[in-house]
Amino acid sequence: MRIAIVNGPNLNLLGVREPSVYGTETLADVERRLHEVARELGASLEFVQRNGEGELVEFRRGHFFGMTTHARGGLFLEPEARAVLDMGALHARAIRIDARSRVLGYRMTSQCASGSGQFLENIARYLGVALEEVGELSSEGRTPEQVSSICAVLAETDVINMVSRGIDVRDILKGIHVSMAGRFIRLMAATGASGVVATTGGLAADTGLLAVLREEAVRQKLDMEIRAPEDGIFAGALGAALWGAFRVTRLARRDAVIPAPPA
Repeated sequence: MRIAIVNGPNLNLLGVREPSVYGTETLADVERRLHEVARELGASLEFVQRNGEGELVEFRRGHFFGMTTHARGGLFLEPEARAVLDMGALHARAIRIDARSRVLGYRMTSQCASGSGQFLENIARYLGVALEEVGELSSEGRTPEQVSSICAVLAETDVINMVSRGIDVRDILKGIHVSMAGRFIRLMAATGASGVVATTGGLAADTGLLAVLREEAVRQKLDMEIRAPEDGIFAGALGAALWGAFRVTRLARRDAVIPAPPA
């Protein structure tokens, strides 16, 4: 669970947190953690928003689509960005935006999960590698092994065969990153994106994947500068908070203009 808390009137980011939430916890536990984070940051949760991935937050007062929140959060973190590459647990999205974070076009990976954070996490677990080590190990790869970019099941079969052949883990991970980067760059090119691209989502912290993405953009001679803003993994939560704060401000202005009906 990723949390971002924003000051409503001024749209100032108060802080971001990623408290651990386990599958056995109840909705009340999640709400309690949200309030704990708010108190830690010196705020109160007056208007809870969620993005498209927070369906279980039933005590919310509204929600925004994940693509919209990543666009808004990505622009906040990287004001020069005119595109956002959301690399999440279940899919990847290439989003072309304008200077106000309005979505001008997007492309998304298919239902196959071979280009997702969950797939990479499963591979890392099979290889006996901590997820935090994947980026560094991949960067050390010299002869990346080709991995299927079409189907997660086929890609996992490829990895099993590589392990049985004694292929170096670093080259396996580099090959997976090359496969994923190729898909992501094709998504970006299909949107017509150019200029600064802000990476968001859980894989935005994967230094190995980021390096391969930049190499692929150069190889394809695309006019893109891929940046990894600090706190990029929180962009979805941040975007929801920013849009929620904007909504609070608009409602306050409306209430100030339209007096409440007499009791």
